[in-house]
Amino acid sequence: MKNAYHVIRRALLTEKSNALRERNIYVFEVDRRADKPEIKRAVETVFKVKVADVRTLSVQGKVKRLGRFSGKRADWKKAMVTLAEGQTIDVVTQG
Repeated sequence: MKNAYHVIRRALLTEKSNALRERNIYVFEVDRRADKPEIKRAVETVFKVKVADVRTLSVQGKVKRLGRFSGKRADWKKAMVTLAEGQTIDVVTQG
């Protein structure tokens, strides 16, 4: 599909993703058209780690209003990547 830097958009740094990081699971926003093997290849290429598992979910954009005008935020895809034992990513400095 695309190169690895287009598949991975950004690392998601939330309270829930920080809690998952203790279990060696990292959360990324990825391209909506990317599938699990592409996401695995991209994470292994960019961060030079071994990926054990990839779980994905599509997030529907919320409907938002500004006065009498309404619009919709874009849909996006989230990937939860489990790394192999002993592997880590420093997403604060590398993400």
